[in-house]
Amino acid sequence: MKAIDSSQLMAMRQDIIAQNDVLKKVVSISLETETAPSRPAFGAAMVSAVKEVSALQRTAGDVTEDYTMGKTNDIAGVMMAKQKSSLGFELTLQVRNKLIKAYQDIMTMPV
Repeated sequence: MKAIDSSQLMAMRQDIIAQNDVLKKVVSISLETETAPSRPAFGAAMVSAVKEVSALQRTAGDVTEDYTMGKTNDIAGVMMAKQKSSLGFELTLQVRNKLIKAYQDIMTMPV
């Protein structure tokens, strides 16, 4: 197996940080009473996040298929794409669970 050098490790770190920043933007809910006019609606942000996760999953599938077919031998790239896809999916699942829990809590509140 091939060792990862420091430049590859830094590139992977930057990718993870960038992905984390994108995901933070998606799940952040403003506590302000006013919504900034340039800020997209929560629904639009969720749709955008789901599309990004879907794109990550497609990319991971394509890279895995290329590796399986012998078109590439970059196993580190394949594993990185699969981890990004997995992380995005897990985050989406957790956000969904939190939204469902919040909805259930609101529905059980006395009026």
